[in-house]
Order: sequence, then structure tokens, then C-alpha cells
Amino acid sequence: QVQLVESGGGLVQAGASLRLSCAASGGSLSIYTAGWFRQAPGKEREFVAAVSWSGGNVNYGDSVEGRFTIFTDNAKNTVYLQMNSVKPEDTAVYYCATRRFGGASPERTDYDNWGQGTQVTVSS
Repeated sequence: QVQLVESGGGLVQAGASLRLSCAASGGSLSIYTAGWFRQAPGKEREFVAAVSWSGGNVNYGDSVEGRFTIFTDNAKNTVYLQMNSVKPEDTAVYYCATRRFGGASPERTDYDNWGQGTQVTVSS
């Protein structure tokens, strides 16, 4: 399994943009499907976005579609989450995850490798 390290979180105002990064080490990210999930205090971990290793299958959660974009840079072995027009309800810890086989599933149980997370806080 690759090791995943998220970065890019922070405190931003509503309406701003933020880009999260998930850098993989110990292997090539290009053979995995990668996803982003988030967890707010007292809530279950929620699917945000996922992209298959080929880039041909992309999936977004209903609450972020049209505002967030997931993309990979295989040369940098990194998957990104571009967050635009953020809202206070986007406040959560954001986790990067990978799965070796299968497409861009929204089910967190389909992913078997997780990063430590990065905090995103959106003020109103």
C-alpha cells in the first residue's frame, strides 16, 4: 500500500477557494482509485469525490458537485481536491483514501488505505 499524506487545509471564509493535496509515497498512485471523504464532528464520514486510476471514472457527492473538482498529477504522485465557493457546512476533517481495484466508489468501506486527514474550517 502507498502511504498517503494530506495537506492544504486551513481556515477560510465562505465563498473562498482551497486546494487540498494528497501525496502518495512508496508506490505509484496511478494504479489506484483515489477518493476524498470528510468527517464533521458528531457525523459519519461522508463521500466527497473519487477518481479512478485511469481518470475515466469520476464521482462526486451531491453536496459538492459543481463546486469541487478532483484530479490527479501522476508525475507528482498526488491527488488534489479543488474546493471552490466553500460553505460553512464544508467544515470537516478531509481524508484521502485509495483502493487497488474497482472504480470511483462512494462507499467508504470500499477503500482500504487512508491518510491522517487535514482540517478545513469555513467561517461565515
